[in-house]
Amino acid sequence: MNTEDFIARIRKTGAAVSRAAVITFWAVREIFRTAWQLSRGPLIAALNVVAALIVLFEEWGWRPLSEFLARLAKYAPVAAIERWIAGLPPYAALFAIALPTTLLLPLKFVAVWLLANEHFATATLLFLGAKVASTALIARVFILTKPALMRIAWFASAYNWFVPWKDALFAQIRASWVWRYGRMLKTRIRLESTRIWTRLKPGLARGWRRWTGFEPPSVLRSESQNVLPNADSQKICKGR
Repeated sequence: MNTEDFIARIRKTGAAVSRAAVITFWAVREIFRTAWQLSRGPLIAALNVVAALIVLFEEWGWRPLSEFLARLAKYAPVAAIERWIAGLPPYAALFAIALPTTLLLPLKFVAVWLLANEHFATATLLFLGAKVASTALIARVFILTKPALMRIAWFASAYNWFVPWKDALFAQIRASWVWRYGRMLKTRIRLESTRIWTRLKPGLARGWRRWTGFEPPSVLRSESQNVLPNADSQKICKGR
């Protein structure tokens, strides 16, 4: 084989490889395009569900738990701890946010051990309890340390970018009919729970007096001025 034949064969081989590469590229591109078209709907639906769960967690989990811990600040020891946390420097405050999860992490390992030993109910309750406790603590610590955290440049930039994006996303979710129906359902459940509690409260108060001999706590005392008649409750529900 002379040099010219060798060069010609190299050129033919290069051209064949180039054509094969182009065909492979277009084939892979069409495969990915078809896969995206097939999975786009379920993927977007899944992302919407995740976003809705985040909104649900913020409104029904993060805020109520934070408000619950805020009520404990009326006790002097809790108020002293909160003042100390609020006075932390920026990076110590950043560490304080991660501290609740770190402290409660052993409980999650215990839950996994219980699960491995087929104590399913106990493991589930322990895991959920640790999760609720860590969420409540993180929410309250974040509120207390936010002024210090905003003095960290990169944290402030990330926060100022994330919050408008989150608010826009949440506004879209709250505008959906699914979310509006969920809010209506929540209102109905709350009103029905109030009615049931109002009916049960006198009996519970009598039982408390009978078994303890003391006046019941304030949560069991009937306060007629705070109890709405059914008609008024329905008007308020319709007004919402």
